[in-house]
Amino acid sequence: MLKSAERMQRIAPFYVMDLLARARKLEASGQRIVHMEIGEPDFPTPAPIVDAGIAALQSGKTHYTPAVGLTALREAIAEYYHKTYQSDIDAQNIVVTMGSSGALQLVVSILVNPGDEILLADPGYPCNKHFVQLAGGEPRFMPLSQSNNFATSLEDVKTHWSDKTRAVLLASPANPTGEVIDYEVLLDIAKFARLKDGFLIIDEIYQGLEYDTQLKSMAGSLDNIFVINSFSKFFCMTGWRLGWLVAPKAFVNDIDKLAQNVFLAAPTVSQYAALAAFSSESLDILESYRQAFLHRRDFLYDALKSLGFGLGPIPHGAFYLYANSEKFTSDSYPFCFDLLEQAGVAITPGKDFSVDAPAKYVRFAYTREIPELEQGVERLQQYLNKK
Repeated sequence: MLKSAERMQRIAPFYVMDLLARARKLEASGQRIVHMEIGEPDFPTPAPIVDAGIAALQSGKTHYTPAVGLTALREAIAEYYHKTYQSDIDAQNIVVTMGSSGALQLVVSILVNPGDEILLADPGYPCNKHFVQLAGGEPRFMPLSQSNNFATSLEDVKTHWSDKTRAVLLASPANPTGEVIDYEVLLDIAKFARLKDGFLIIDEIYQGLEYDTQLKSMAGSLDNIFVINSFSKFFCMTGWRLGWLVAPKAFVNDIDKLAQNVFLAAPTVSQYAALAAFSSESLDILESYRQAFLHRRDFLYDALKSLGFGLGPIPHGAFYLYANSEKFTSDSYPFCFDLLEQAGVAITPGKDFSVDAPAKYVRFAYTREIPELEQGVERLQQYLNKK
């Protein structure tokens, strides 16, 4: 019998994709679905970025770039760090990648030996464990508490670090919780990892989408920190498939070498378009988007609490609320499918994000305008009243 490699038995799908497929079928039959499951901004890519992409196409800028990215874009990203976070990053330490997933694949591949452990937050982004496994490593999960909105502490890392641990991979702001980790806490974690000859890999792809707080990037803080970022979330460029990585100088050559072999280069047109992402016009548009997300967060947080969902402190970033649903169900996976069928509301089950307590939680994405969120909440209330 012809078979795929054994490693594929450990790669789980996005469970929400089954739910999304069912939602699309219901929509095709004429049913109106309120989507709060999709982790993607609903706003369009700002016009200056789109115009720059069109201009690049029209001027024939469609050939390969260096594997590490356009020099002009690497310099623009470095300048963005300087202006936004007062971080002096050498452009030579920045690698432009095929989305943030491409950046993560590069980092894990150059760091992980077979059998090495990577510490991961639970709940967390589901693909992270798969990148670790593809490199021959073992994910080791740190169960986190909703009482502090699932923010990882130094004690969490110390408790779970073992002789096999190579690195800790965290996100701030985080998916699915929206919570941020204080800069000083992350710095202490990186220092602890350094004492253990280990690394901190920090996913900052939701930076820019922060509320009630001023975040600082970890980029350039220590020589064992890899920072992953993306043009997808704050910059609203999901389909352009463009991210970047800030790496310690000692590892850039290895990353360059691997990128040449795995990706060759990130999309050329997307790179030229992204040069316009840092213009004042684009940033003004993106700030208006951020303000809209803030209003949506405040509305949905209050609405879900009033319905009886368990929520910790209001999260400070991204565009998600990770809610305890035990008041309504003992298993959030069938609950989400039933909610879709009976009420036409799509949300994501905790099964996609957690090993420790997947049945207890659901994720709401406030990636829709408030009138649509209001309709979703109204349908949700009617559904819960019937249970």
